Amino acid sequence: MKGKSMVEGAPWKSIVKFALPVMFGSLLQQLYNTADTAIVGHYGNKTALPAVGTTGSIAFLFLAIAIGFSAGNGVLVAQYYGAKNEEKVRSNAATGITLLMVLGAIVSVLGIIAAKPIFKYILAVPSENLNQSILYFRIYAAGLIFQYGYNIFSSILRSVGDSLATLLFLMLSSVINVLLDLLFVAVFKWDVAGAAVATVISQFISFMAAYLYMRKKYSVFRFQWSDYNLDRDNVFNTIKVGTPIALQMIVISCGQTLIQRVVNQFGDAMMASFTAAQRIEMYINIPCMAMQTTMATYAGQNIGAGRLDRVKKGLRQAMVINMVFTLFISVLIWIFPNAITQLFNLNAQASIYCFDHLRTIALVNLILAMYIPLFGVYQGAGHSMFPMIVAIFALSVRVMVTYLFRYSTFLGYSIIWWNSLFGFGTGLILTWSYYFSKRWQRGIKCV
Repeated sequence: MKGKSMVEGAPWKSIVKFALPVMFGSLLQQLYNTADTAIVGHYGNKTALPAVGTTGSIAFLFLAIAIGFSAGNGVLVAQYYGAKNEEKVRSNAATGITLLMVLGAIVSVLGIIAAKPIFKYILAVPSENLNQSILYFRIYAAGLIFQYGYNIFSSILRSVGDSLATLLFLMLSSVINVLLDLLFVAVFKWDVAGAAVATVISQFISFMAAYLYMRKKYSVFRFQWSDYNLDRDNVFNTIKVGTPIALQMIVISCGQTLIQRVVNQFGDAMMASFTAAQRIEMYINIPCMAMQTTMATYAGQNIGAGRLDRVKKGLRQAMVINMVFTLFISVLIWIFPNAITQLFNLNAQASIYCFDHLRTIALVNLILAMYIPLFGVYQGAGHSMFPMIVAIFALSVRVMVTYLFRYSTFLGYSIIWWNSLFGFGTGLILTWSYYFSKRWQRGIKCV
């Protein structure tokens, strides 16, 4: 098998080498998401930005299965790759691709059908934004099958240590997405429909690029049609490992949806501000998410090779690396919040909201950086249930305090961003308590 092993050499070198392309890939993804939002804010009509913003939590919900099952399948492939079991690497990858493509087709149809009741009754989107939110999401949902396919291809490539390829695919799709945004929204004046169509086209291109690259570079992944099957054992193991990860994503999305409902109650200015701030918050989270992905692969390969000592050593080094990167981004956001808000063409009131929101999350998200790499270790060790439990508790706390204090004289609407302090604090305590208990080491083996 031709790939990059993470079971040899200094752990920090393997971690940095793997994580940097993931970080840059996430950065590119966020840049085009930001560009998408900024272009809609500047060239769309006045309701376009709030309309697009309301779709974020639901879009994430529909992607939860793709993220979870792709990550679950990637853990299996990484473990078998570390154990040098080529047959299992090939069979699990083929099953993962088949499963995700089938699920992607189903979810695409469900998204188109369910758009109206979701935005009208669950999110309670204001009437002036409702039709555009529904239109955007229905077009977006039609491309979910490509996102499901791309997620599984990327996860398989990362599981054999090839994180650089996913960076190149994201670079390609990001550039195309921004160019098409400008064409469809700024030139053709298609508003939210143009932004959605641009997203779907860019997703299809990244999907095809990942598939063709994987087949060309790795002989083990040159599947025949007969290889694409839903092998019962492989499906069971993928679902077993991936379900807690998917549920974690679903819990996050549901919590965001409930918070979005509160945001909607404060009007267009808060909706626009929240949309912009969420885009920026994703930049702060880039090192955390990249390190979680990196540590899942790192832990999976090293556990497959029987090197638990390297997992612990790598975790310590990953924590330092993660904090340095996160602190750097947080400092930039703390210093330049006004310049950031101007990117989105926010009105005066929305800018005030966004300024406070950005400075708060620049501080609070440092707490997230103190524990999120551990999620990757637990997932790579086959204990993906625990991160899900932590996510449930942390988001439950965030939602609870949001609804309790939204009209209070003490916090009021600012609880929309201060809720992270309570949620991440809960996550920090639970995650490290589990690590020091050593229960995550029980039953470690190649699944």
